[in-house]
Amino acid sequence: MKTQLIDAIANAVLYEGYMLYPYRRSSVKNRQRFNFGVLYPPSYSEVQLGSEAWSMQTECIVQGDAAAIEVRARFLKLVARTVRAVNELPSADMVPNAESSFGPDRESTPWQEAIECEVNVPVRYLNTLTAGPLDWAFSFPAKEETELVRDDTGRTMKMIDRKQQSVHGTVEISATRLAEGSFKLQVRVKNATPLNDSAPTSRDSALMSSLVSAHTLLGVVDGQFVSLLEPPDDLKQIASSCQNIGTWPVLVGAEGERDTMLSSPIILYDYPQIAPESPGDLFDGTEIDEILALRIMTMTDEEKREMRNTDERARRILDRTESLPMERLAKLHGTLRELRPLKEGMP
Repeated sequence: MKTQLIDAIANAVLYEGYMLYPYRRSSVKNRQRFNFGVLYPPSYSEVQLGSEAWSMQTECIVQGDAAAIEVRARFLKLVARTVRAVNELPSADMVPNAESSFGPDRESTPWQEAIECEVNVPVRYLNTLTAGPLDWAFSFPAKEETELVRDDTGRTMKMIDRKQQSVHGTVEISATRLAEGSFKLQVRVKNATPLNDSAPTSRDSALMSSLVSAHTLLGVVDGQFVSLLEPPDDLKQIASSCQNIGTWPVLVGAEGERDTMLSSPIILYDYPQIAPESPGDLFDGTEIDEILALRIMTMTDEEKREMRNTDERARRILDRTESLPMERLAKLHGTLRELRPLKEGMP
């Protein structure tokens, strides 16, 4: 699967909502994040009467009698970061395998960080998948890490603990032959993580065992996908019968290519692109880069300090914005992409 042209789009989907302006833990909209593409554990979904999804389903059309399909499921896995003050610390010798960093103000705020996870399902021929679905199980284990933050003299100032819960799931792939050389492909991503049923689970606790910002990348070999937005006339009825639940597939890559689809919880058009003027990820697709950059520049020193200490990715946004040359900022003000003639009779 060729992903060079789609990495920026896929990562924008992955981190949309991870952290929103003003990029501080204290802001209201960063206290409840991850509104897109969250697959909760099944038992939590059941308690919420199905209002919180535990699976997502993609259906699309593939042409090619000898076509084979490759699937990648991507999501974020949350990491709980807690901080212990110096008077709560055990001796450094009592903390095995602890890493050390220097600078007492570095990442000193409790937070839910995130790591990227990817599940790669090997290429499968669609002819084979018509005989029965493929269930590809995956698992990411629980993990704990400790970091000692020291001052310039080497004295321990604080301890940062990072804890991950295990997550388990499956990618289920099946195909149905439509006609000679055409298939309907179905891909379901399911969270299969068990929770402790002895006590009620809060949303924050459930998120630690969830697949966050889940989406899939689909690649086809010796075949091509059919656009569900603009299908050919002879496939419109079949395209309209595709049931996409919690996600929507669009063609991605260079305009006209039909070998890769991104199935996203955020509805996109075929061949979406990141504006070339954009200086980097901002995690907030509901805003435009110029407005966010100007707002970041006008933050107070105290607000910037909190932004830096909330999250490493937020710190990089701040550093990049503060060093943005004026000529780069000016390019964000507005760009004319192309002129199209108006059709006769249009106002």
